[in-house]
Amino acid sequence: MKVIDKSKVEDMNDIDREVDIMTQISDHPNVIGLVEIFDEKKKMNLIMELVTGGELFDEIVSRGSYSEKDAATCMDTLCSTLAVLHEKQIVHRDLKPENILLATKDKGAPIKIADFGLARMISSKDLMKTACGTPGYVAPEVLQNKGYSSGAVDVWSAGVILYILLCGFPPFYEEELPALFDQILKGRYDFPSPWWDSISSDAKDLVKKCLTVDPKKRITAKEVTNHPWIRGASDNALDVAKNLKKYNATRRLKAAAKQIMAVERLKKLKLESS
Repeated sequence: MKVIDKSKVEDMNDIDREVDIMTQISDHPNVIGLVEIFDEKKKMNLIMELVTGGELFDEIVSRGSYSEKDAATCMDTLCSTLAVLHEKQIVHRDLKPENILLATKDKGAPIKIADFGLARMISSKDLMKTACGTPGYVAPEVLQNKGYSSGAVDVWSAGVILYILLCGFPPFYEEELPALFDQILKGRYDFPSPWWDSISSDAKDLVKKCLTVDPKKRITAKEVTNHPWIRGASDNALDVAKNLKKYNATRRLKAAAKQIMAVERLKKLKLESS
């Protein structure tokens, strides 16, 4: 159950928008379904489909063996789902590991895209101008603050996720946000040795096509599903578990630190106002 405190919502249209979008896509097998809505005076309760498999990245770490073919299957499912969303003029805008879950703990369980709180409908009249998403996964056009009007932002995020699936660490890694954003705006990343030495040229080609700075030249979600690597990835084993385990721990540590900082800031504000 997702409980939304209405007193903390600046614009109630945001809740209506999330519900409307989830209603449109709720029957898709790779999207967390919206089962029921209980609208109360002070809060909105969204009853979601129960998924029990945890995060995709955690499952990869625990699996032991993992191949390019496994990564290609995951990317195919992710981007075929995005293609359906984009055809419906829906953009997720916050794709990241935490929002890619597994339906169950069973082997081969389908992935489920979660959290449509930042999702928007694409409009021919209005550009999306909100700088939202998670640093490290956000597309250059979002950072440029000039407005954006396509699902290309989701493909960029999927490209970052693909990069991590292949080597276990992210393409953009600066600790300070200004440096990180500069890295993203310039599309400055590489395929460092020895981690990328055994990864196929087709896999690298798809990463490059997803992480193209110009959104008009970037591959679309539908085109990703027809890329040669998606259709012909080998069983080439990937040694990602160690790096991915470290990356998972780092991002959770950062999330916990931010949560503690937010609580402390709130306490300070309360003390100052009392």
